[in-house]
Amino acid sequence: MSNNDIGITNDNLLLEFSSKQLEYINNANKRWNMKFGATQCGKTFVDTTIVIYERLRAIRGKNGLRVIMGVSQSTIERNVLKPMREFWGSSLVGEIRQKDNAVKLFGETVYCIGAEKNSQVAKLRGMRIAYCYGDEATDWSEEVFELLKSRLSLPYSTCDLTGNPKNPSHFIKRFMDTAGLSIYQQHWTLYDNPFLEDDFIHNLEAEYKDTIYFNRYILGEWKRAEGIIYKKFADNPKSYIIDKAPPLMAVEVGIDFGGNRSKHAFTAVGFTMGYRDMIVLESQTINTMVDPDELNLQYTQFATMVYNKYGKAFYTNYDSAEPVLGRGITLACIKAGCRTNVRYALKKSVNERIRTLIGLLGSNRVWVLSHCKNVIDSLQSAVWNPKALNDERLDDGSTDIDTLDSLEYAYERYIVDLQRGALLPTKEN
Repeated sequence: MSNNDIGITNDNLLLEFSSKQLEYINNANKRWNMKFGATQCGKTFVDTTIVIYERLRAIRGKNGLRVIMGVSQSTIERNVLKPMREFWGSSLVGEIRQKDNAVKLFGETVYCIGAEKNSQVAKLRGMRIAYCYGDEATDWSEEVFELLKSRLSLPYSTCDLTGNPKNPSHFIKRFMDTAGLSIYQQHWTLYDNPFLEDDFIHNLEAEYKDTIYFNRYILGEWKRAEGIIYKKFADNPKSYIIDKAPPLMAVEVGIDFGGNRSKHAFTAVGFTMGYRDMIVLESQTINTMVDPDELNLQYTQFATMVYNKYGKAFYTNYDSAEPVLGRGITLACIKAGCRTNVRYALKKSVNERIRTLIGLLGSNRVWVLSHCKNVIDSLQSAVWNPKALNDERLDDGSTDIDTLDSLEYAYERYIVDLQRGALLPTKEN
C-alpha cells in the first residue's frame, strides 16, 4: 500500500500518521500482515482510517468473502466499526445486520464473526475468504484461528491481524515465528505513538510498573506471567491500608460460593464520588461445611451490618455458578428486610478483573480498611500459576482465591466507570 494509490478524499489526506503507521501503510503487502504490541499505540487507528478501506478497494469485484473477526460482535462494533463510522460517516460504514451478521462497508458486504469460542468455527466452514481483518487476535480461540488459516485459500487472500501480546508460547506467536511464511509483522511500543500526552504515558507507566502488563501493554513484549500478581501491594501493603473510609458515593457486595477445598466469601467495597477511588470496607469467609440455612443467616447478618455501618443500600452480586445458593440468599434477604438487591455477578474474565485491580493499585486509587485481614492477606499472596501455558491465577488451595473472587464480583460491573474515574483529581485519604 502507499498513500498515492488509496482512493480517499482530500480531508482524509490531511491525517497525520506516525512513522510506525506509515511504515505499515507502505510495507504491509504480504498474505499475513500483523502488528502486535502496546495498548493505545495507534495500531487500530491506521486500520480504521486507511487499511481496511484500501484492502476492500483492492479486491472489489473479486470472488471470496470479506470478513471482520473479533472477540465478539460487540467488540467488533466498539473497536472497529464505531471508529470507522466516526471517521468515514454512517453512509459508508453501516450497522451490523442481525439477520446475517453482516455490515455494509463502502458498498461491500462484510461478515462480522466472534472468534473467542470454538462454537464460532462452524461459521467459517465452507468459506473462501478474500480479506479478513482480525481485531484482538490474541484473545481468539485457537481452533477458530486454525480454521481461518485454511479459509484464506484464494491467490489474493489477505489478512490483517492486530492485538496485544501475551505469553510467548501463544499460538499466534508460534505462527508468527514460523519460517517461510508470507508474513509482514511489526512490534509496537507505547512510545511509538507521538500523539499521546505525556501525562497519559506517565500514568500508564505508574499503573503497570513492576507487573506483567508493563512488559506487554507498554513495551509490547511477549512475556510470560509469573510471580506475585499484585506486587506493588505485596511490597508495601501499609501504604494501601487505612483506618477510616472517606465519604462514599455507593457500596457494592460480592459473594463467592466455595467448593470442596475453599470457603464462601463476602466482600463489600465502596466507591468515592465519580468512581475516583475504591475502598474495601468489609470481608468475611465461612466454612463450606455450613448448611444453606446457616449460610443465608450469615449473609443477612453481614448485609445488615454493611448497611447500618455505611448507610447505603446496595447490590449483592453472587457467583452464578451456584444458582440454588444464590436464590436462597435472595429469599433470605427479602425475608430479613435487608437493604440490598441480589443479582448474578457478571463474571468477566479473571484477567480483565486482575488488570483493573493492578491499574487501581498502581495509580493509588484502591484502599483497604485495616480490619479486612482476608483481603490484605489474599492480595499479598496471589501468584500466577507457574505451570500454565496461558495467564492463569494459581488456584490450588494454597492462597485465598475465594476472597479475591468476591472482591472482583463487587467491582467488575464498574470497570469502565473506574477507568473514567482516573480522569478526576487525586484526593488525599
